[in-house]
Order: sequence, then C-alpha cells, then structure tokens
Amino acid sequence: MNRLLSRLALAVGLAAPVLLAHADDQVKRGEYLARAADCMACHTAPGGAPYAGGLPIISPFGTIYGTNITPSKEHGIGLYNDDEFFAALTEGKRRDGANLYPAMPYTSYHLMPREDSDAIHAYLKTVEPIERAAPVTSLSFPFNVRLGLMGWNMLYGKDVKLAPTEGKSEEFKRGEYMVEVLGHCGECHTPRGLPGAMQQDKRLTGGLLNGYLAPSLLATDLAARGWNHQDLSTFLKHGMSAQGTMFNEMFPVFHNSTQGLNDPDLAAMATYLLGDPAPAAKVLTEVPLEQMSPSAQRGRQDYLNVCAGCHAPNGEGKPHIAVAMRGNTTLRLEDPRNLLRVIEDGIGEQKFAGFERMQPMPGFADKLNHEQLTDLLNYLRQGWGGQSAELAVSDVQKLQVDAPPAEHKAH
Repeated sequence: MNRLLSRLALAVGLAAPVLLAHADDQVKRGEYLARAADCMACHTAPGGAPYAGGLPIISPFGTIYGTNITPSKEHGIGLYNDDEFFAALTEGKRRDGANLYPAMPYTSYHLMPREDSDAIHAYLKTVEPIERAAPVTSLSFPFNVRLGLMGWNMLYGKDVKLAPTEGKSEEFKRGEYMVEVLGHCGECHTPRGLPGAMQQDKRLTGGLLNGYLAPSLLATDLAARGWNHQDLSTFLKHGMSAQGTMFNEMFPVFHNSTQGLNDPDLAAMATYLLGDPAPAAKVLTEVPLEQMSPSAQRGRQDYLNVCAGCHAPNGEGKPHIAVAMRGNTTLRLEDPRNLLRVIEDGIGEQKFAGFERMQPMPGFADKLNHEQLTDLLNYLRQGWGGQSAELAVSDVQKLQVDAPPAEHKAH
C-alpha cells in the first residue's frame, strides 16, 4: 500500500507542472482572445477599472450599461462556471436565467467554439475583482421586459452565419472568424431594422451609430475608398494609415483590441475583408479649383480660414498633428454625415502606437453658418474625395436635424 501511495504521489508530482503549464497557456490564450473579442471596450467605463462595467451604450431603445465582468462574486461573474459563461457569451443567457440585451454581441459570438469561451473565462478569472456594481440598465416599457427577448432570440439570435469557404485559403478562413465572430464587426457595420436586428441581406454594407456612419466593409467599397491589403493591416495595427486615423467608436476598438493582435491575424482580417484576390484600390487625382462647383470654390476660403492651419493649405496634413486630406477615407464616403459630424463636433486628442499622437481637433459648429458649412463640405469632397455631386444647404440641414442630442454623441 505504501508503495502504491508513493507511486501516486510521484505521478501527481510529475503531472503538476504539466497541468500548471496548460492552465497558464489557456490564460494567455484567453487574454488574447478577450482582446480580439474587444471585451474591454464595452465593459470598461471611461477612467474606470478594466472590465468593471459602467460604460453607457446608447441604443434606439434606451441606454444600456456594460456589466461588471471581473471575478467579483457579488457584482461580477465570480460565481459563473464554464457552462454558464458559455451560455452568456453565445446565447445571451445570464446565470440567473434572465436574457441579456443584444447590445452584448452574442448574436455573433454564438459561432465561438467552446474552447475559446473557456479560455476567455480562464483569463477573466485572473483579473482584479472590482467590488462595485455597474449602473443598472432600466429601459422603458416594453423594452424593459427581458422575457420578451426569448422571441427575439428565436427569430434573430443566430442569424449570423459564416459563408461557405470551400476553396478559400486558411488565412481567409481565419480572417472570417476574426471579423465575423470575435471582432463582431457586423454588429456596427450592418444596418438594423425596426426590431433592432441586423439586416443580414445587407451584411457589412454600413450602419448608423449615434449619428455617425459605420461605413461599408464590402471589398468593392473598401477598394473604392482607396484601401489595399497593406494599408488596411496597418490601419488595424497602428490606428492610422495613408487613409487617415481611427476616430469615434473605432478608436476604442483600436486602443483595446486591434493594436494588440498579431500580424498574421491582422493580415488575415484584411484578406477576408478585401477578398483573395483583392480588387484594385482606386487612386484619386486632385480636382483643380476651377473645375469644382461654385459652392466648392467658395469653400476653399472657408478651408483656409479654419482647416489649413493644421491640415496645411494643400491638404497634405502635418505629421503628429493632423491627418492629410489627400486620400482621406472620410472624404471619399458618398454619405457626408461623418465629415459633417467631425467638422461640427471635433475629435479629441488621439494616442496611437509608440509615440504617435494627433492633437485635438476643435468643433466648428458655432463658427460656420449653414452656407459656409455646405461650401466647405463641397470643397473637401470634390477636391480630395472624388465626389462629383454637390450638396445643397437643405441636405446639410437635414443631417443636422438627424444628429443625436449632444449627450448621445460618441467621443
């Protein structure tokens, strides 16, 4: 008996380092997957502790608050086992059986394999538990009745499906998983219908989010805005490229997620989005002032008055200060709302990889009247955006009316 016990003790002693190494590998993998899944962006309030919740998420149905997903047993997910965590992640089901609101992208995560969910859970168990309750989501009737989400989930909860990948490269397949499932890009870049569900027949064609456009990610549309594989990979890695910088809702995605992904995964995402082979990126030539519309010609002076100090008189921009107008992807969008919102709202200071910074851009809503704003938009879009159509003052005013209240604007 003593010999048997000694052998068991020896076996356990030899296995322990292997088990510990496996657990450590799972945690490291889970940390990477949590970054790829962008968990921190929605579960961390500005200035708050990581994963402690409290971020207000503005939806058409009211404000939903990101929950505490630290290992706190009282306020977080400390009591969840792996099965319960997997159900929350892929089915939108809380530990107490209540339905989560689909601001939690379980509609995309439902395609996540169990081993990835378990790894993310293993990692979250290691973060510092924050003993603080996140604000409680309180929507108006009937949206506050979580039981009603049962029907919604039956209709839309598993709508996201991966396209057939027969004949596609392994890089393409990996990119599809990174974009469609972990990155859940379609949740913002797909239009939604009246019940708040993604319109799958228009997947990745662009969606509205708090007054901004999450633009189309279709390969032909990306190429039409000047994107190629290298620039798109660089944009995801560094938050900036020849096409401009990440701002608005995409800046937290860069800050908390894409800058920490490895180069093969970023390349795979670009391969999936642009296709293999990718369409040729469209190269624009500048339009001489005399060939622009009268409104755009007037807008040249408004540009010199309020923009050229940072973006340079000829739109070349200034390193570490302001992006170039030449080739800027926002100017090349057919829909002008993002350009309008940026000019009116401004952009906060942006910190990118390494020592790269972009100074804050002030908003000019109180400095430009409707005519000046329209002229400036026309000058920027026609001169550097490849847009031949001319905006009327009424077009700009309609977009201003459609903009969200100031407290709902993203920063």
